[in-house]
Formats: sequence, C-alpha cells, structure tokens
Amino acid sequence: MIDRLKRVLILCLMLCAPAAYSASKTLLVLGDSISAEYGLPRDSGWVSLLQTRLSDDKLPVSVVNASISGETTAGGLTRLPGLLQQHKPAVLIIELGGNDGLRGLSLAATQSNLREMIKSADRIGARVLLLGMRVPPNYGPDYSKRFAAMYQGLARERNVKLVPFLFAGLEDTERFFQQDRIHPNQRAQTVMLDNVWPSLRSLLK
Repeated sequence: MIDRLKRVLILCLMLCAPAAYSASKTLLVLGDSISAEYGLPRDSGWVSLLQTRLSDDKLPVSVVNASISGETTAGGLTRLPGLLQQHKPAVLIIELGGNDGLRGLSLAATQSNLREMIKSADRIGARVLLLGMRVPPNYGPDYSKRFAAMYQGLARERNVKLVPFLFAGLEDTERFFQQDRIHPNQRAQTVMLDNVWPSLRSLLK
C-alpha cells in the first residue's frame, strides 16, 4: 500500500512539473492604431509577431495587446489602471503620443499623461518600455523637435527604457506605408519589431 502511494506521489510530481515551468510573465502593450493592426491582415502586426518571437525563443511571456485605433495619451491614462489591475503585467510597453501630435495637442499635457502612466506601472513593479514617435515635418521644426525630445526627457526622468523612434528604417514611404502614408504596411512590421526587440529583450531577463 505504501509503495503504491509513493508511485502515485511521484507521478503527480512529474505531471505538475511542466505546468510550474510554463508559468509565464505578462507583457502589456498599450498603443494606438500602429499596434492595433490598422489596415493589416489579422495577426500580422508587430505585436502578434512579438508573441511568435517570444515563443520561438522559448521565453515564458504572454502578450496582451490593449491597443486601440485613435487612442490618445489621455485615453490610455484613463484605461491603464483597470488594465494593470486585470493583467498585472511584468512589463508595460507604451506606444502612445502619435495621435496627440497629429491633433496638435498640448505637449505639456501629453508629457504629463505619459509620465503618469509610467508612475502607475512603477507602483505595481512593472518595467516600462517607451516607444518614441515623431510628427510630420509640416508641423514645423520647433514642434517636431520638442515632440521627439519629450520621449527622451521622460525616459531620463523616469529611468525607463526607450526606443527613440519606432519607425526607424521606414523612411521609404512607398515601400513601407499604406496609402494614407501614416500607417505602416505589413512589410514594415518586422522592421518595427526589430526596433523594439533589443530594448525589450533586456527587460525580460
């Protein structure tokens, strides 16, 4: 009887071990149409490709994409507390600000919203990766320069990782953008992921 109980116990331990090993961290992506696969086939955006790369590298990380087309930093700030409570992410990627810039919204307000999002993540111990954006040159050199510098300043101030420009390498708009010249096409998604990956990989160690 004792030997039989031992065999049952050993079997239970063997069956439970893989489940314990597969326990994963959660990575939350909070973005706008750039991360919400606007105009793209389903599961072809850079966030979906990220989940595939994590799986290929055997990293136990589950990606939650909470991106919404048209989202602003104000909207992201409003939604974030509930998302943090629900998913309890180990890492938060913030890809917001582009719509603020395109609408000419106050840089001070955009910066404040991003700062508060970072602080919210800090409070639950989530590590943050901030994805920098730029506005088209027709917004004027002064506004464009201050917009780009906003991300760099926040990254230094809050000591978070920064991808300076998510669209780096996509200068050929004919090749890498949809007809609206605002949203990257399917070909551009791997380039964007490659821009994100080195900084993100260091946060997952």
